Amino acid sequence: MRPIWTGAIGFGLVNIPVKIYSATESSTLDLDMLDSKDHANIKFKRVNENTGKEVQWGNIVKGYKMPNDEYVVLDEKDFQMASAKKTKTIEITDFVNEDEIESIYYETPYYLEPDKSGTRAYALLREALVKTKKVGIATFVMRNKEGLAILRANQKVIILNRIRFEEEIRDPADLNLPGKTAVRSSELKMAVTLIEQLTKKFDISKYEDTYSGELMKLIKAKAKGKPIKTTKLKVVHGKTKDLMEQLKASLKTKHKKAS
Repeated sequence: MRPIWTGAIGFGLVNIPVKIYSATESSTLDLDMLDSKDHANIKFKRVNENTGKEVQWGNIVKGYKMPNDEYVVLDEKDFQMASAKKTKTIEITDFVNEDEIESIYYETPYYLEPDKSGTRAYALLREALVKTKKVGIATFVMRNKEGLAILRANQKVIILNRIRFEEEIRDPADLNLPGKTAVRSSELKMAVTLIEQLTKKFDISKYEDTYSGELMKLIKAKAKGKPIKTTKLKVVHGKTKDLMEQLKASLKTKHKKAS
């Protein structure tokens, strides 16, 4: 793995030199866009809106559009000056309980690896996070964008998880959502019973990306010229619209599987 960021964790007066690595990789198949006529690869070009001519990457700059429609052009130094103190530091400002952070705020996970000079301090922070069951709230800058993150640890590694700022979360007030009064106590009791019966210890290895696997089978079959069976996607409706009956049937099904 190659590091995508190099800097340090600021933990009180302790400074821990670290490198950031992507913790995830996509499980989806890498598909190319082709011309349907001759299967030639489709290429995208960066084109000048006024001239229609292609612009080389080295000649592209970033700018902010002002109310008078004129642009203020920014360069690399401007981005660094905007947050010079934070540019190379993951600054831990607070520690909180992880369950206080709603899942909607979570974004991208990364692994943190210490430099040789920061090995002991890294191990100390990791063990302290595990022992206290806390996560650190931190800010840092990556690719000219300030980010908010949590630092959590397992027995092996400190994980930096980017989280969204509050202003990035849309208010659901505009959605047509039911209130608590829409739920009957008897239905709620039965739904809770069903949840309890289906509750197990979480094991991520049980879950697989079956879609990519099935798509690859289809690709191999098409490559060999084999006929492909087509199936229609459809919404499956319950046999009855009565919610209590659906819950009772669910409990019966679960009971049969268990026995």
